Amino acid sequence: MSGVTQAIMSILMCAAAATPVFAAGGNKPAVVLVHGAFADGSGWAGVYRILREHGYAVSVVQHTTTSLAEDVAATRRAIAAAEGNVILVGHSYGGVVITEAGNNPKVSALVYVAAFAPDAGESVASLNANAPKDAGPPILPPVDGFLVLDKSRFAAAFAADVAPDVAAFMADSQLPWGVASLEGKISTPAWKKKPSWFLVAQDDHMIPPDAQRGMAARAGAKVSAVAASHAVYVSKPGVVAALIEEAAAGVGR
Repeated sequence: MSGVTQAIMSILMCAAAATPVFAAGGNKPAVVLVHGAFADGSGWAGVYRILREHGYAVSVVQHTTTSLAEDVAATRRAIAAAEGNVILVGHSYGGVVITEAGNNPKVSALVYVAAFAPDAGESVASLNANAPKDAGPPILPPVDGFLVLDKSRFAAAFAADVAPDVAAFMADSQLPWGVASLEGKISTPAWKKKPSWFLVAQDDHMIPPDAQRGMAARAGAKVSAVAASHAVYVSKPGVVAALIEEAAAGVGR
């Protein structure tokens, strides 16, 4: 082995030794976080850090929001890769994804964070069919089959309680929402067989709080509420992490 090769191997070994390995401690389930529309998985950073500090194995699904089928497939891959049982968490449109993907036998519980929780045969499109057209989110007309929020109104609609510079970054780094995913229908809702928890964002201007409460009640979820925007997972990561841990403890019992 050359001196250069030995040096590289030494660096890699030191790096591996210095990198902490986080696994679910004791009987703690793994946590899989699923983002919603107009945002990617980076918004979970605060929740992720708290859960990791508390000894949970956590993975963040980076799905494309192109179609429900593709997003569910990406989530199923994350579930399959997790060790042991899983607490499946979805924000916004991510709630639709976990409602379908949560039928996986490894999933012990569902946590909805300011999310959609559809029933069989429902989609985002059908849930929004009767919503007032003049008071909805500032979604611009589709371009090439994708939707985005008006950047000038993003903060007020999506992230009113997030630091202005962070909200501006979120607006400029939006993940366009595929129109096809709005039509994706649920086959069998996982919440009919799995226990669920639901965090209602009381100052939400994307999914009306009353609609959140209605879906949570229908699912028989344990409901909590907090004064927060739709981006509650960004603005109040401690509240969200605490609810996930409550779900983990609930299924543990």
